[in-house]
Amino acid sequence: MNPVYVIAEIGTAHSGSFEKAKQLVLAASSSGADCIKFQWVYADEILHPKTGMVQLPTGNIPLYQRFKQLEVSSIFFEDAMNFVHSLNKDFMCSPFGIRSLEELFALKPDFIKIASPELNHFPLLHRLLELEKEFSIQNENHFIPVVLSSGVSTLEDISKAITLLEPLKKGTSLKGQPALSLLHCITSYPAPSEEYNVSVLKFLSKQFAIPVGISDHSLNPLEVPLISATQGGTLIEKHITLSRQTEGLDDPVALEPSDFALMTKWLHKLTKMTEEEGYEQCISLFGKEKTLAICGNGIKDLAPSEKANYTRTNRSIHYMKDMKKGDVLTQEDIKVLRTEKILSPGISPEHYESVIGKVLRKNVEEGQGLQWEDLLS
Repeated sequence: MNPVYVIAEIGTAHSGSFEKAKQLVLAASSSGADCIKFQWVYADEILHPKTGMVQLPTGNIPLYQRFKQLEVSSIFFEDAMNFVHSLNKDFMCSPFGIRSLEELFALKPDFIKIASPELNHFPLLHRLLELEKEFSIQNENHFIPVVLSSGVSTLEDISKAITLLEPLKKGTSLKGQPALSLLHCITSYPAPSEEYNVSVLKFLSKQFAIPVGISDHSLNPLEVPLISATQGGTLIEKHITLSRQTEGLDDPVALEPSDFALMTKWLHKLTKMTEEEGYEQCISLFGKEKTLAICGNGIKDLAPSEKANYTRTNRSIHYMKDMKKGDVLTQEDIKVLRTEKILSPGISPEHYESVIGKVLRKNVEEGQGLQWEDLLS
């Protein structure tokens, strides 16, 4: 089997503390990660303030407020990248809007990750491609490699994003890494391992002709990562935390360092085998019924546990203020946001440019999703 590139997703588990971020980086490095990943959060790029509440160990608070608490300066990420590099590891980060993308791109990270909810954030993808083309001109036709995650997405959604980023498909980074790769994912926390359908990796690799892997939100440290390696997966991303009992948004589905190290140890062992030998090893570890269930049918579709999230976790167009019949839409009036908790989803962000300048046929409320029937034709 091919070697597996292991990504330790710190995300926002640092809770804004650089000292905690360093502890997490050290834990990820010593646990065998090849790459260490952060998330560049600005709340207003992700959610509307009225999106609803999130339940934490400390009680219910507005989800928007929770994201505000996770905002840090660009210096934080520059220092984090330098610390990651001091350990000879790669640095990856997810932007969630154009501001965070531009600030991240200015750091020249080793990788840029487009998270699952942003796979249909077309204004973000267009700006990413512009920046990549500028970088390529200055760097002998090389790109900063991009990893796309595809949770809560249909095959058509994936295809649209990859088509938009088509110029990256045959490119490489300055280090010779592929400039575009894809992670199969289930956007459910935790995700049932039996729904992961990891045999879809071979289909996705053939369909899009790019490297594929798994972003795994299941709780078991071995099942999905090891079985995916036998199905053509060459990248594995798992959240890491110092403790599942802490209050990070993703800590309940993250691996503690001992389990992360166990995963990387087994992946290294497995990838020295043939696919057939590795598959038999998985059957020995997990049983044939469990292994077959995790492999699934190989058909790309929304997993049962994430179907209810479709159009709510991924992006749509939302109003940013109350507006009246006859008002003309401007860029200041709408945003591409996740719907999440209580707001109504809007139309796809692929129509963002086409609705600018349209006239409202009725009054609309701040926060609600923009619908075609709101607009005069």
